[in-house]
Amino acid sequence: MVDCMDRKTPDVLIKGAVDIVKELNCKALVILEDVKPGVIPKLDVPVVIVGSSFDVEDDRIKRISIPRNLDINNVLNLISAFLIEHEILGEGDSFVYVTDELIGVKTVKKGISAMKGFFAQNQSVLQRLLEIAIELSIEGREGTPVGTIFVIGDTRRVLRHSRQLIPNPFKGHRINVLDRDSKEIIKEFAQLDGAFIIRDDGKISAAGRYLEVEPKVIDLMLPPGLGSRHIAAAGITRLTRAISITLSESGTIRIFKNGLMLLEYNPRMRY
Repeated sequence: MVDCMDRKTPDVLIKGAVDIVKELNCKALVILEDVKPGVIPKLDVPVVIVGSSFDVEDDRIKRISIPRNLDINNVLNLISAFLIEHEILGEGDSFVYVTDELIGVKTVKKGISAMKGFFAQNQSVLQRLLEIAIELSIEGREGTPVGTIFVIGDTRRVLRHSRQLIPNPFKGHRINVLDRDSKEIIKEFAQLDGAFIIRDDGKISAAGRYLEVEPKVIDLMLPPGLGSRHIAAAGITRLTRAISITLSESGTIRIFKNGLMLLEYNPRMRY
């Protein structure tokens, strides 16, 4: 996959993108690279910098960190969710994006739901697991759809509210999701029943874990139609301070925090 955020965007493309924003009355300009504050154009709509590391005082400049090495469609879907979360655009609205070699216009034609709290996490562990979930959604494992749960953070309490379905394949090992060689290992064990339990620092504590959640006891406010995997994933985040990512066999990725669904989208679909 192409990393669309590692190369410098020519100034002429940024200027062209600004003109298109004004001409089409778009809701935002998205620059898919780190840029210096001095070259950020002044617009009446928000400017979103992907991967930026500097501090800005202008409320119209937003920053978002997205998993790297994702294809452009997945990047744009996540940016769409970010803009919706910040109430910058809604269904049917458009934004202009610019990379090192092209300018494009993205219109949100179908719903991507996002609630405040997901992008505020801004954690490399969360981003890494989201990247893996996206790849599993698109590719499956050896051509077979995969469904799984990643539970990140508050590990001691999560372990108290869960039990092993199978012998823990990560017991005695120091495998971290941020390690370069861990991705294929995670993808392989994603075929197991149960959830991955992952510490805040990225170390995998367990896989094949059953989340012991009683939906009748926990007050969950979830969309209708979600199955037991999603109820368990949402419930564990209500019982603990963890955040969870679910991947369904249909390819849909959902993020849960405090018992609420923060983000939902399917990388296989074009939004």
